[in-house]
Amino acid sequence: MLSAPLVVETPGKETAPPRVSVVVVNQDRVELLKECLSSLLQQTLQPLEIIVADNGSQDGSREFVGGLTESGVSLLAFEDNQGFAAANNRAVEAARGSYIALLNNDAIADPKWLESLLGPLLEDSKCGMCASKILLNPKTIDKAGHLIYLDGQNRGRGTGQIDRGQFDQPSEVLLPDGCAALYRRELWDQTGGMDEDFFAYADDADLGLRARWLGWTCRYVPQAVVWHRQSSTTAPYAEQKIFWIERNRVWLAVKNLPWYLLLMNPVLTLYRWSWNLLAALLGQGAADKFRRREGWARAARTVLRANLCAWLKVGRVWGKRREIRRQKSLSDWEFLRLIWKYRISARELAFDDPERHETGIADP
Repeated sequence: MLSAPLVVETPGKETAPPRVSVVVVNQDRVELLKECLSSLLQQTLQPLEIIVADNGSQDGSREFVGGLTESGVSLLAFEDNQGFAAANNRAVEAARGSYIALLNNDAIADPKWLESLLGPLLEDSKCGMCASKILLNPKTIDKAGHLIYLDGQNRGRGTGQIDRGQFDQPSEVLLPDGCAALYRRELWDQTGGMDEDFFAYADDADLGLRARWLGWTCRYVPQAVVWHRQSSTTAPYAEQKIFWIERNRVWLAVKNLPWYLLLMNPVLTLYRWSWNLLAALLGQGAADKFRRREGWARAARTVLRANLCAWLKVGRVWGKRREIRRQKSLSDWEFLRLIWKYRISARELAFDDPERHETGIADP
């Protein structure tokens, strides 16, 4: 059985055991899932429950999870792939915790991961979400919080950098990566959770931005370390992945960006594409890898098809924008200052390939 939750004492407040539910979305990755769940069962702060939301696995994942019920692990099974956003939402609906932790099935958590993430939420009532230090291997950073380009495209802070301790200090960041994050249940309920229209990719960024509009802050916790096998579910440069990323970028922008940035969006995107084109011509960056895999014509078609799909369905997204603006606590100027502070340049997006590094995981 899961051991009794660690009792956390907060000065000036009544001592109570934190109720943390952990959600792991899985699809046909039973060997990775075993390592992930093993790391969760070894946490110094044991969760109230671990919910595996399984998107139609047929590789023995469900049978494996079914054998762990006495360890406090439960299975939420779907007949087919519901997507990352919907699977998380259904699991959170079933969860009993006051705090919701998300961990990818291809990630291994350090034993103090949950305990470290919880600290800022207990100390600061305005802090609604916490970001982990996500590593590809002991020397390479995957993400230390998120940055955003002004057209809505987002990228992990420090992605691909050698870890020299440059992100070893706790700090505020824009938002966490859904690979390994902790949220207040109150934040999740206020925002309505992840946008299921996104299906996969940028759903966590959209959730974080909507929470920011409501006045919640985000803390980066460098002691909360996980090791991540990047793109284990979809190939790094798969056409479908690029489609989702580019389509969802448009929806994120329409929903969340202030008017002046939204009006400039086509220009900002063309500027970003020009840097991607230059990087591909020079044989650098993710655009070059995608071009080599799919060819120039298919690469262009994928990006254009994604944007066309996004704008054809913009009416539905516009309704969500109105609701966000109706509920927002920040002014447009405050929000603009926030994303300007945590911006990434188009050049960096184009030339820094986040998946060029070896993704082997060392034992934590």
